[in-house]
Amino acid sequence: MSTDHLLKTPLHALHLELGARMVPFAGYDMPVQYPLGVMKEHQHTREQAGLFDVSHMGQILLIGADAAKALETLVPVDIIDLPVGMQRYAMFTNEQGGILDDLMVANLGNDQLFLVVNAACKDQDLAHLRKHLSAQCEIQPLFEERALLALQGPAAVEVLLRLAPGVAKMTFMQFEPVTLVGVECYVSRSGYTGEDGFEISVPSAHAETLARTLLAEPEVQAIGLGARDSLRLEAGLCLYGHDMNEKTTPIEASLVWSISKTRRIDGSRAGGFPGAERIFAQQHNGVAQKRVGLLPQERTPVREGAEVVDAQGTVIGKVCSGGFGPTLGAPLVMAYLDTSSTALDTEVWAIVRSKRVPMKVSKMPFVTQRYYRG
Repeated sequence: MSTDHLLKTPLHALHLELGARMVPFAGYDMPVQYPLGVMKEHQHTREQAGLFDVSHMGQILLIGADAAKALETLVPVDIIDLPVGMQRYAMFTNEQGGILDDLMVANLGNDQLFLVVNAACKDQDLAHLRKHLSAQCEIQPLFEERALLALQGPAAVEVLLRLAPGVAKMTFMQFEPVTLVGVECYVSRSGYTGEDGFEISVPSAHAETLARTLLAEPEVQAIGLGARDSLRLEAGLCLYGHDMNEKTTPIEASLVWSISKTRRIDGSRAGGFPGAERIFAQQHNGVAQKRVGLLPQERTPVREGAEVVDAQGTVIGKVCSGGFGPTLGAPLVMAYLDTSSTALDTEVWAIVRSKRVPMKVSKMPFVTQRYYRG
């Protein structure tokens, strides 16, 4: 794809100024790494604070007294009782229980919900919302109006409190309006790295000013998509389109924790979302395959798409994400395996260039998450 046809975030010129190597991603021209390099960017985020441009993600407002009730018809999550100033992980499901996209939902108060959806899915998500919810609430896309920055790492809080002292009291998944560089932003204490940190929705016209202000702090470095991927993989976090899709259910994706208790089969508002019957059946009866973590027992990288076999050479699954974990200091993998082979420490083998690479089923996350829960 020619870069002429790629969309650009409000920070595009800044990425070029910083010497980023740009790549096509979800229809955007995005920084995969900066001169520091993926390995050092990853380590810097784990040790200090990394700044990520995630403005390609889709931001959407739902407005109306019935917005929460309406959204509950599309997700297996408790939205009605989501407190003002809190955010929750959710998924759009289809009639077969497959995952159309995963997203974050925050309650802004005043009958407003704030959604962040994946970049590659945002147009179809918007169409999905309009098709099903237009009669019940106002649906307002903010794709052009707002940028999204992620400040991640153990120093993120001390950096951000220099601009807004109130953020120090926020805990994991809290969400509130915060004034930064003179403009109202939406700030959540959350992220996609397994580290403490913040995601900041800022009006597009002020995104570069905010980014430059944060990058001027000594703890902060610009971080690209390469390190973002290795960080989320170490944290055991799914990437839509790789570790889950419209054919995988939350049960198969090992995301049963994300189905709110009130929406489960024995909950006070059981079901009522697409694919509920199949998902409940899988919870009761089990599934043929599910997502697990694997640790290769040698240094050979194992990539997405590699087949996984048992001791007899029978194919029992496929790798959905794989790479090297700089913090772990070793390769790491997520894969869908036959349920009979998913017990911890089960020995399996990946086929890499016709060679068998020994692996063991591992717990996830591979690197301990450090979210700030107060």
